[in-house]
Parts: sequence; structure tokens; C-alpha cells
Amino acid sequence: MSKKFASQGDMAEKKISFTEIGKDLWAFTAEGDPNTGVIIGDDSVMIVEAQATPELANKVIEKVRSVTDKPISHLVLTHYHAVRVLGAAAYKAPTIIMSQKARSMVVERGAEDRESEFMRFPRLFMGYDDIAKVPPLTWPTTTFNDRMTVYLGKRRVDLRFVGRAHTAGDIVIHVPDANVMFTGDIVEYHSACYCGDGHFNDWPGTLEAIRSFDVEAIAPGRGDALVGKDMVNKALDATADFVTSTYKPVARIAQGGGSLKEAWDACRAECDPKFADYAIYEHCLPFNVARAYDEALGIDTPRIWTAQRDADMWAQLQG
Repeated sequence: MSKKFASQGDMAEKKISFTEIGKDLWAFTAEGDPNTGVIIGDDSVMIVEAQATPELANKVIEKVRSVTDKPISHLVLTHYHAVRVLGAAAYKAPTIIMSQKARSMVVERGAEDRESEFMRFPRLFMGYDDIAKVPPLTWPTTTFNDRMTVYLGKRRVDLRFVGRAHTAGDIVIHVPDANVMFTGDIVEYHSACYCGDGHFNDWPGTLEAIRSFDVEAIAPGRGDALVGKDMVNKALDATADFVTSTYKPVARIAQGGGSLKEAWDACRAECDPKFADYAIYEHCLPFNVARAYDEALGIDTPRIWTAQRDADMWAQLQG
């Protein structure tokens, strides 16, 4: 192969930041690696996103313990991807929440995603030399369809499905008293969107649904915490630009009968000048092109990624 696939060559350790984005609300970020949110209530703590392994989750817990000794009562998972959920056991949270759609995606494709992401992201699975040693699939104890409210004492936390985007089952978490939101991978900041399981035509509308909350801060899926409405709106605009700039050139080629490799070249011509310096850009690009190509041809449900499909697609693009 002419170069390493996905993030297989990215083994440099990332600098961790722990930023307060509202009263008793924190964003754990790591230079484009998966973020985690922390919501401190009157008597307990809610964690948003588990990290890829218990070892990485323990880095989050260490930061949580630097600001509170309250027990972790809830773990909320915005979607099903392995690098977001497989660290769940470390938190020992009695309640694990997902949307019902996200749970159905664990049933449908969770095992394949676990194997695929283990191959794609060796740094996030550092210390695991065998897929058999990686934590098993994470299952929620509680699910909901459109909305759910959790009270951490008097602190209200609203969980909402506002539209398809990064996956069909993404949710956002809104804390009304501070008007702060945790968006998972629907919103990114100076980091590429992973669109391999995405819905390109729905995603911009979902971003506008988030914009309608007019929040003071967002903890995005990847990249720096977004504090202040200006930064929030810039990130929403940039995420929308990334999604549409990826989809349009690929759709033009796909609908004109062109090949996946031609679509890849067209996407690079459009996106490289704007996004080549974004975190995980090269990692995401092949999956984004493959999914955009399918969606442009009317395939509404993303095809399941397996380790073999990953390898086959990469070989095709290198051809």
C-alpha cells in the first residue's frame, strides 16, 4: 500500500484539556481524539461518551475526581461507535442511556464496528494486541425514542434526538440551567467529520436544529470546547461546510456513472484546500467518500463496515 490506512500510523500521544464550559459542566478534549462530557448535578455526575477503553476512561475519571467526589450515576452514549462506548465499564454507572435507534445499531452492526475500529485506531486501543482482549459490546440499561429528561437532584438534563447526522441514532444532551449542549459527533471543531455511517442530506438540517437552541457553549465530538455563541456558530457553519463540501462533488460523479476512485479525486479537489489540516482528515476521507457515493445512488441505510470491507475499499481507492 502506498500509505497506511486510516489512523494506523498515528501513534503520537495527544494533549488532554479539561475545560469548564458552564457551571459544573466540563469538556474532556484531546486534540481531535474523542471527547467526553461531564455534568455535575446536586448529588451525582453524568458522563457523556465513554471513550474507547477502560484505560482511556480512567483518564476522564481522574479529571472528574479533580473537581468533584460525587458518584457517577449516569453514562450517556450519543451513538454506538466503538471508540465512544467500549470504555463504559470503568465508570461503574448504574444507568447507561442510548437512543433506541442507537441500541438497534449495536444489535445490527456493533460487533463489526468493534473489529473495524480496532484495526483503524491502534493508538486508541493501545495495550490491546488482540481483538479478543478488547472490551465487549456496550449495552444500555435505558433507551428512549425522541426525548428523555433526567434529574440529577434539581439539575435537569434533556436528552433529545433532533435528526439524523453522524449516524441515524445520534442524540444531543442539553442542560437548560446553563444553556449548554453536548452534541457528540454531530458537531466537530477543526476536526474532520466521520461520515462513514452518516446521512449527508439530513445532517445540515440537524445542525440547524441545534442552532435553534441558541446555546452558550457546546462540547463537540472532537476538537476544542466551544465557549461563547460566536465560537458555537462558527463550528456549526464549519461542520455544515465540511459535510456539504464532501457530498456534492462525490454525488456529481456517482450520479454521472463515475467510479469511486473518480469520486475520491473530486472530493479531494474540493476538500483538501479547506480541510487538509483538520484532525483525522485523512482517516475519515475514504469512508466519507464511500458513504457519500452510496447515498447519492439512493442507498439510505449505510452499509455495514467490516474489517474486510475497509481493506477492500482502501485497495480500490489506491488502484
